[in-house]
Amino acid sequence: MQLIGMLDSPYVRRVAVSLQLLDLRFEHRSISVFSTFAQFQQINPVVKAPSLVCDDGEVLMDSTLILDYAETLAAPRRSLMPAGIAERQHVLRVIGLALAACEKSVQIIYERSLRPAEKQHEPWVARVTGQLLAAYAALELEFRRKPFALTRNTINQAGVTAAVTWYFTQMMLPEVVIAAAYPTLCEFSSQAELLPEFRAAAHGSGTYRHDG
Repeated sequence: MQLIGMLDSPYVRRVAVSLQLLDLRFEHRSISVFSTFAQFQQINPVVKAPSLVCDDGEVLMDSTLILDYAETLAAPRRSLMPAGIAERQHVLRVIGLALAACEKSVQIIYERSLRPAEKQHEPWVARVTGQLLAAYAALELEFRRKPFALTRNTINQAGVTAAVTWYFTQMMLPEVVIAAAYPTLCEFSSQAELLPEFRAAAHGSGTYRHDG
């Protein structure tokens, strides 16, 4: 399999970390949807990161759909999703909050970096910022109320997605989401970043490489 996209994208990084935790081998190609648009277009005409080129050449896209496929490949020996309905419900809630925070972070970044300053719509930015802060407030509460396990063999998809998203937001929007206001999330993400799977797919323009 080939994972297409840059690790400065939290969606790409979410998949890269998860594939490792699921013990699935893959090649990572760090191709940008911006600077190398034409190259990406040759792989996936939609130019959506992440894209996953399956072993038979079919291309999947969207991190959640890619991870659903990965879970099927890894089953039954490994999963990042709990089987029990109550625990799964809680994990899905936390994933939803983390993905909402991720989406709102990206919207703010795109508004700042892609739209001329004179055309930025402040009421829209304020609304999205409010949604972003609400998502992180809810995540902080969930992590305080019911902490998630944090080892290679126990971290689940909620932990992966929350940790990756938090790190991304702190790298890109630290002045918007003040770390001191979310100590539990901050500590969880810091510890997650120490795991080998996170270090091997570090945020940035680098390329994940399998050691074995």
